[in-house]
Amino acid sequence: MIKDLLYYGHPGLRKKCVEVTEITDEIKQMAQDLIETVLEKDGAGLAGPQIGYYVRMFVSRYDNGADSEGWPILCPPKIYINPKLSNPSGEVNTHGEGCLSIPGVYEEVTRPIEIHVEAMNLDGKLFNEVATGWRARNIMHENDHINGVLFIDRIDPKRRKKIEPSLRELKKKYHS
Repeated sequence: MIKDLLYYGHPGLRKKCVEVTEITDEIKQMAQDLIETVLEKDGAGLAGPQIGYYVRMFVSRYDNGADSEGWPILCPPKIYINPKLSNPSGEVNTHGEGCLSIPGVYEEVTRPIEIHVEAMNLDGKLFNEVATGWRARNIMHENDHINGVLFIDRIDPKRRKKIEPSLRELKKKYHS
């Protein structure tokens, strides 16, 4: 089912999510809701807390690599449950990021260009992958969500101060 998004200022976006201990019908439904919602909103990814599910689960739609112009390659949504990120590359890149929960705000964020991911799939099986480029960026962004961190927490403090009026407007629009 397509779910409503939570927007900047909602306390749920700052919650550290709990581990999934078992793949139940409820967890499968949450995963389906994440997939349907990310497709409907045409997002790169979506994490549980963005739709009010406070479990360590997110979906990513970016593949490794980039197209001929350097932009992300979309792939079918992939679910990550209880992800553990490790071995970030020393090489980083800085690029604009946005977020479905913070509409209209795009800021430069520096992240490693490669990350190792261990997660569980909907069959309860562990899998490992090396994410690079856009996929790595997206996985780190979504993983931040399940830890209560937003991409605006990772920008330069001076820049954060400059966007504060826009953030206040979002709070007012969605929470007043």
